[in-house]
Amino acid sequence: MTTSRLNGSLYTHVENKIATIEFGHPASNSFPSELLDRLTQAFDQLSVNDMVHVIILKSEGKKAFCAGASFDELVSITTLEEGKKFFSGFANVINAMRRCKKPIVGRVQGKTVGGGVGLAAACDYCMATEAAAIKLSELTIGIGPFVIEPAVSRKIGLAGFKAMAWDASQWKNAYWAKEKGLYAQVFETIAELDKEIELFAEKLASYHPEATQQMKKISWQGTDHWTELLIERAMISGELVLSDFTKKALAKFKK
Repeated sequence: MTTSRLNGSLYTHVENKIATIEFGHPASNSFPSELLDRLTQAFDQLSVNDMVHVIILKSEGKKAFCAGASFDELVSITTLEEGKKFFSGFANVINAMRRCKKPIVGRVQGKTVGGGVGLAAACDYCMATEAAAIKLSELTIGIGPFVIEPAVSRKIGLAGFKAMAWDASQWKNAYWAKEKGLYAQVFETIAELDKEIELFAEKLASYHPEATQQMKKISWQGTDHWTELLIERAMISGELVLSDFTKKALAKFKK
C-alpha cells in the first residue's frame, strides 16, 4: 500500500533492537521539504535511542525506491532563500545519516534518481533488487547533483560519480551499481531482498553495540566538514533552480 498524503508519510518501527524507517510519497516516493525534515529528525532520534542497534531505511511500495526531489516543490521555488532551504533538506538528511551512531542498512527495491541515489550512498550497507537502476538526472533540468556528490563519490569513487552525472539521461543498472560499490548485494526479487535484509539486520543487532558504533565512526572519518560543505552545495543548486533554463526545463517536464 502506498500513501496518498501530499507531504508524504514516514513511519518508524522498533523491534528486537532493529528500527525500520519507511518513507513514502504518491509521486514515486519523492521528497518534499517536510518529509526531508521528518527523516532528519528520525535519524537524530534513533541515534540516541539505546533500544536501537541498527536501522533499516526503506520506502513504500514495489516500484520506485525514490524519485529524488519533489517536482512540485522544485517548480514552486521563487527565491534564493527558498531554493537554499529546499536543497538543504537533502544536506541535512545526509549529515544526519553520517552522524547517526547506529549502522544504517538501505533496502532499495526499485529505481532511484538524484537525491535517492544520495540516500543509498549515505547508508552504511545497501542491498537492492535487479530493478534498482540508478540515475543522476540533475543536469537535464539545469541544476546538478551537488549536495549528494560527496556521499556518492565517497561510496563509488569520483569516476563512478562522473560517469553518472555527465551522462544525465541514462540509467545505470543495479549490477553496475553493485560493481561500483553502491550496493553490496543484488537480488532477483523483493522477497529475497527482504529475507536477506532481515537476516543481516538481526546479525548486526546481535553484535556488541559499542563495536558497531566505533565501526561506524571510523568509516565516516574525515567528513566532519560536510556540515558546512553540503549547505554550500545547496546554495549552488538553490541559485541554479531560479535560472530561466531550469524554469523552462521544469515547465517542459510538467507538460
